[in-house]
Amino acid sequence: MSRTILITGASRGIGRAAALLAGRRGWSVGVTYRDDEASAAAVVEAIERTGGRAVALRGDVAVEADVLAMFEGAVRALGDLDGVVVNAGIVAPTARLVDMSVERMRRVFEVNVLGAYVCAREAARRLSRSRGGKGGSIVLVSSAAARLGSPGLYVDYAGSKGAIDTLTLGLSKELGPEGVRVNAVRPGLIETDIHASGGEPDRAARLGATAPIGRPGTPEEIAEAVAYLLDDRAASYVTGAILDVTGGR
Repeated sequence: MSRTILITGASRGIGRAAALLAGRRGWSVGVTYRDDEASAAAVVEAIERTGGRAVALRGDVAVEADVLAMFEGAVRALGDLDGVVVNAGIVAPTARLVDMSVERMRRVFEVNVLGAYVCAREAARRLSRSRGGKGGSIVLVSSAAARLGSPGLYVDYAGSKGAIDTLTLGLSKELGPEGVRVNAVRPGLIETDIHASGGEPDRAARLGATAPIGRPGTPEEIAEAVAYLLDDRAASYVTGAILDVTGGR
């Protein structure tokens, strides 16, 4: 079944893996990115090579006008949406709270919380049946940090992902009557470059070995969980769920 999906932060990491998997399934994909135009273009090209349709859409999720433009651009290029993956997020260099600046915390919360809420709001507006939508699925990307707290590393990031968990629970109840399922995936230690941006490029490999499963996860494994939640056949009775994909951590 063909579907049209918008994925924020889809030029790298988990978002990229989710976009490529969606393309292999024959879905049309809106690939949003903030800075790396070349990487986003490469994702679009890869999707088109497998017979899918895709469009790259530039914008910062923390800027409302950019979010509106990304949604409008996706619909204009690909048609009405069936699902949205709210994935874009950042982490700052590791630090204890006592050493964090307000500027650092503000940026983390603007992108990871405000940005996610605005993207989820726009998804709700376009998917809700009472507003002319056809229903669908919203998948939010949280983190195991939300329940572990990330002490001494980035409690601001952990707190921002706790907000995603709460958004998932509340929004699923709001949108259930609208034919929209809302769920979250909570990844553990995954091999992406977000760890390098936090100043610890080897963190996933080093700490992933301590997970019960004995290794870090891959973006492709998270993408499979995202695709499951997007699928109205496989996950038709799943909403308000927060799916841990953590290797048992």
